[in-house]
Amino acid sequence: MKFCFLDQTNFEYSYMDKHSSILRGAETILINLSENLKKIGHDVTVYNNCTDKIHNNSSNWYNIKKLNKSENLCFDVAIANADMRLLNKVNANKKLVISYSLQSLEKFIRKGQLFSYFKNKPKVYVIGNYHKKKRSKLLSLFGKKILDVSIDDLFIKTELTNNIDHNQAIFTSRPDRNLNKLLDIWNDKIFPNLKSAKLITTPAKNVREGNNVKFRIMSSQKELIDDLLKSRIFLIPGHKAELFCLAAEEARELCIPIVTLGIGSLFERVEHGKTGFIAKNDSEFADYTIELFKNDDLWNSIRSNLVNLRGSKSWEMSTKKFIESLK
Repeated sequence: MKFCFLDQTNFEYSYMDKHSSILRGAETILINLSENLKKIGHDVTVYNNCTDKIHNNSSNWYNIKKLNKSENLCFDVAIANADMRLLNKVNANKKLVISYSLQSLEKFIRKGQLFSYFKNKPKVYVIGNYHKKKRSKLLSLFGKKILDVSIDDLFIKTELTNNIDHNQAIFTSRPDRNLNKLLDIWNDKIFPNLKSAKLITTPAKNVREGNNVKFRIMSSQKELIDDLLKSRIFLIPGHKAELFCLAAEEARELCIPIVTLGIGSLFERVEHGKTGFIAKNDSEFADYTIELFKNDDLWNSIRSNLVNLRGSKSWEMSTKKFIESLK
């Protein structure tokens, strides 16, 4: 089949940035899905805000600003990344949009999506059961399916290590995904009861280091993986806007027990008592964290469960499921 991806960001990126920290989940998903469609023999073209160098030298990545509908390009499937207005730019037998937000009807209209929605009649792909449940029926009149999101192969192929700092916890999601809540629990309930515990987090403005909290250096995925591999526990409260949480999925693949409050989609990322713990409140979150720091038998049990799950999801499998969902 002939596929077309459409994305318009306010920053430049391409497949060459696959392992860069500049990418968010939406761009990472586009790169992995497009690459894996190509691997299994499909014709794939990507229009996005890539550089002129990529536009001129790549065989299938082009700058969307130079896309001219008068060229009368036609595809079997056109996929818009978040913005269905982009579907106006091409002709396609099937039109889809991948959603990454809980957009209200008011915001949907204010963002100028309504005309394109009824003109293109796209099927909406959401990124999890929580997202599917929360997506408005009015904004998915033409069909709603789940895109089976996976993580980059770099995480799957990484060898685990026993060189772990058993006093270190880590948070790698975006700061606006309740980092402040995590720090409140850490400062009030975890650190006072376990002074040896350390937490490394995504850097954030207006947040001070202290109580063994340190900011990690934001660089490539290689450095992210190194930080994760050294950590004993992954701490992530969750957030109502967190519709999948690649950060938690990356931690799961690297076999790090997770403690969460299960807010948003986090209850989907963790199997309570098997791959980590879903706390009912802040005190329980702190108790599970401290227990995982202190109790080697418990930690090893969760770790063993995670090791047995390694490689159970990949973009190769997810892409095949995506092709099946188009039928």
